[in-house]
Amino acid sequence: MSLHVVIGAGPVGSATALLLAARGDQVRLVTRSGSGPEHPRIERVTADATDASSLVTHCMAATAVYQCAQPPYHRWPQEFPQLHRSVLTAAERSGAVLVTVGNLYGYGEFDGPVTESRPLRPNSVKGRVRADMWAEQLAGHRSGRLRTAEVRGSDYLGAHVTSAATVLLLPAILAGKRVLFPADLDAPHSWTATADVARLLVAVTEDESAWGTPWHVPSAPPVSVRGLADLAATVAEAPPVRIARMPAVFLWMAGVFSPDAREMREMQYQFNRPFVLDASAATARFDLAPTPLEESLRETIAALRGAVSLPAVRQ
Repeated sequence: MSLHVVIGAGPVGSATALLLAARGDQVRLVTRSGSGPEHPRIERVTADATDASSLVTHCMAATAVYQCAQPPYHRWPQEFPQLHRSVLTAAERSGAVLVTVGNLYGYGEFDGPVTESRPLRPNSVKGRVRADMWAEQLAGHRSGRLRTAEVRGSDYLGAHVTSAATVLLLPAILAGKRVLFPADLDAPHSWTATADVARLLVAVTEDESAWGTPWHVPSAPPVSVRGLADLAATVAEAPPVRIARMPAVFLWMAGVFSPDAREMREMQYQFNRPFVLDASAATARFDLAPTPLEESLRETIAALRGAVSLPAVRQ
């Protein structure tokens, strides 16, 4: 029985741990709090993943390591590099394959569907953090010290996700209130199901020829914020949506009181123009079909209503 170490018990980490356990693998789930889904094959370990020596101990004898953890959004520049280097050290010393969860920040602004071949040209602080971490990770792979790859998705949907959609859009829809969203409401946008991130993570670890490169998560066809809102209202059996673009001053004022709102201002460019992920390479390579948007929304809405406690996982 293979041992797989999952770092982080957020929506992606939990979905990955459950997927591995369901197929019969032994899973060690590492978090600061010892939290995570309950399953006979999931061992929940309390540990600080930024402590490299401790993490090395927990990763020894592992077949694969899945880095699904991240610091608080507003603390990325201060805390993410240390966490990342600790994970790289654990993978190098244990010899386990390392697959990390990334995103599209490193590409900066782009026109047309973005593929993995696009150079990383970040235009934000968080984008630079992502780009620098991948450069360090890739250098380790090319030098032979690591066997690694990265999986990148767009804005998440799924149980217990924290995103612009789950903070600004869906709660207002469920409450029958007017939605104010800081975006071009009609620009096409890609939305990624957390369950699909988990499935690609596992697929990449098992294909040696897939290492040393990033992979985009197969995601449902792009839908604008307005289109997502209308579909969410239908799925939730909520009243028709009243939606308008949030004035920039509202987001600025929210940032006075909320660190996450301040960080959202930096990444708002992703919603001001088409933001489309091209995952055709992973779709062809791993024969993975994305979760339908309606299904992702149903799971997300159920969690917001308190009807589910864990992410759904499709094999």
